[in-house]
Amino acid sequence: MGHWLLKTEPDTYSFSDLQREGRTTWDGVTNPQALGFLRQIQPGDEVFIYHTGKEKAVVGIGRCTRAAYRDPRSDDPRLVVIDLVAVRPLPRAIRLAEIKKRAEWTSWELVRLPRLSVMPVPENVWLGILELSEKK
Repeated sequence: MGHWLLKTEPDTYSFSDLQREGRTTWDGVTNPQALGFLRQIQPGDEVFIYHTGKEKAVVGIGRCTRAAYRDPRSDDPRLVVIDLVAVRPLPRAIRLAEIKKRAEWTSWELVRLPRLSVMPVPENVWLGILELSEKK
């Protein structure tokens, strides 16, 4: 099972929206590198939902239910979407500033390529964020 991070502007679509709806089609990705990562996400893979903007924090967990397929709302054959379900919110949101303080995470795309909207999450980072979220 893979682990991923998906960014969203919470004023447009938040983790709370995903929880309320239960499931969604994750669309709007246009960056070629982000699309490449989106194509790699498989059913059963877990994703962190990251709020951009003022929050800049990992706030919840979702799970992919359908691998990448052509975006049905676009004429551009390069654009793909995936389907997600909400799993649970993190007990405590983990802000980007907190992530950047961890020297062992400096090579992670979230730190190195801050504008990338889809990225893999290394296992040690995934477990570390889950652990941090449990601490007050």
